[in-house]
Amino acid sequence: MDFEFSEEQLSFLAEVERFLDEHEDISVMDPTRENMAQIVDTPERRAFMAQLGAMGWLGMTWPKDYGGQEGDGVYEYLLNEALARRGAPQIGKGVGIVGKTIIRHGSEIMKEEFLPKILANEVEFAVGYSEPNAGSDAASMQLKAVRDEKRKGWVLNGQKTWTTSAHFAQWYWVGARTDPDAAKHHGITLFLVPMDHPGLTIVAIWTMGDERTNEVFFDDVFVPDEYVVGQLNRGFQYIAQALDLERFTMFTFSQIDQRIQVLLDYVRTAVVDGKPLKDDPVVRQRVAQIVTQGEVARVLGLRFVHASLAGGDPPRTEASEYKLFATELSKRVADASMDIGGPGTQLRVKTEDAPMAGRAESTYRYTVIDTIGGGTSEVQKNIIATRKLGLPKNF
Repeated sequence: MDFEFSEEQLSFLAEVERFLDEHEDISVMDPTRENMAQIVDTPERRAFMAQLGAMGWLGMTWPKDYGGQEGDGVYEYLLNEALARRGAPQIGKGVGIVGKTIIRHGSEIMKEEFLPKILANEVEFAVGYSEPNAGSDAASMQLKAVRDEKRKGWVLNGQKTWTTSAHFAQWYWVGARTDPDAAKHHGITLFLVPMDHPGLTIVAIWTMGDERTNEVFFDDVFVPDEYVVGQLNRGFQYIAQALDLERFTMFTFSQIDQRIQVLLDYVRTAVVDGKPLKDDPVVRQRVAQIVTQGEVARVLGLRFVHASLAGGDPPRTEASEYKLFATELSKRVADASMDIGGPGTQLRVKTEDAPMAGRAESTYRYTVIDTIGGGTSEVQKNIIATRKLGLPKNF
C-alpha cells in the first residue's frame, strides 16, 4: 500500500485546515480535552458541526442516494484527524455508527427520518450497549425487551451504564435482549428510543477525566415496531460492525502525535540541574522509543483506511490492532511526560508555569479511559488472537 497521500487528498486537507483557521474558537476547539470535545453540548459546538454539514463533509462516504458523496474513506480519515488535531468535535457517532448502520439495515421510513437530520447535524444520539454486567462483553447485555402485540411494539426494562451524551442527546441507540433463550450473541435487537421518554431516568457519572457519562434506567419504555433497527435478533451483528468503526474513528492518531510534540518541545528547551534535558541519554532513549512507536501507530491507522477502501464490512482485526496499539501508546506517552517532566507535572492542566502547561496531568487521566472505551485492550487482544491468529476461544 502507498503511505503517501495524493495531490487531490492533500488539496482537500488544505481546504479543511483553512476552514479550521477561519472558524477557530476556544469554546469549540481545545486540544487539552483530548478526544472528548465531541461530548460537550453548547450552541457553539452545534453551530460548528452544522457548518461542517453545510460544507458537505458529514457523510462523505455515504451513497449519493442518501445525501452522501460516495467518497473514499481516506477523506473522512483526513477530516477526522484534522479536527482531532485542533481539539475540535469529530464527525461523530451519528455519521458513523448510527447513519451507516441505518443505511445498511434500516427501513426506508427510518432512513427518511434520520439521515437528512444527521447530515445537517440536527440530531444528537447516545449509544447504549454497556450494562453493569455487560461492559466490554456487549453480547452479555440483559436489558429486557418484551413483545407487546396489542400496541405493535416492545416494552423495555432494565439499565444501561457508561452512556455518554445521554444528558443532551435526542435519541438513544440502544441494544436489548428480545430472545432470552437464544445464544448470547443472538437474540439482541437494536432500537431507537427518544431520550425524552417518560420511562427513562438519567443519572450522571463523573469520570477521572472530568467528563460526564451516565447511567440510564428503563421503566416500561414502549418502542413501536417502526423504531426497530434492521432485523429482529440481529442487533449484536450490527453492533459488532459499528464497533469496528468506533475503535478506529474515536481514537485518532493526530491527538497522540500532538501530545508527543508537546513532550518534544519541552525536552528541547528544559534544563534540569543546570543541564539541558535533551542531552540526558536516558531521556533521549525514552523519547526515541515514543516517536518510533508513534510512527507505528500512524501506519497502523493508514492500514485500516487502506483495508476499508475495499468496501464491505470494516476490517475488524485491523481496527482492533490499531485501537490496542494506539491507546496503549497514549498511556506510554502520558507516563513518559509525567516521568520526564518531574513532580511539577502533577499540577492541573492549563497551569502555565507547570511543565508542558499541565498537559501531562490531564493526559495521564484521560488515557486510562481510552483503553476501556470501545472495548478494553484485553478484548482487542482476544479479537486479534481468534480472528487473525486462529487461536481457540477460551469459552
